[in-house]
Amino acid sequence: MAHEVEPQTRGSSPQRRTGGLRPLHTLAVVAVGVVGVLVAFLVLHSIAGVIWGIVKVLVIVAVLGGLVWLLAGRRRR
Repeated sequence: MAHEVEPQTRGSSPQRRTGGLRPLHTLAVVAVGVVGVLVAFLVLHSIAGVIWGIVKVLVIVAVLGGLVWLLAGRRRR
């Protein structure tokens, strides 16, 4: 059996939604944003640390390689 739906008039609804976020939802969005920023900062910080560590190792290897190359070149003379 079908139920007929009556259209709502402007004044018939006692609670009208404004379309905004509730305070708890706003707090949840802010909390997720703060946690997201912190996680992104930590991840980027660790990635930058790993890259910086690799750069330091490469510089040390290059300096030692250059030193060995210079010393080996002087021995041959």
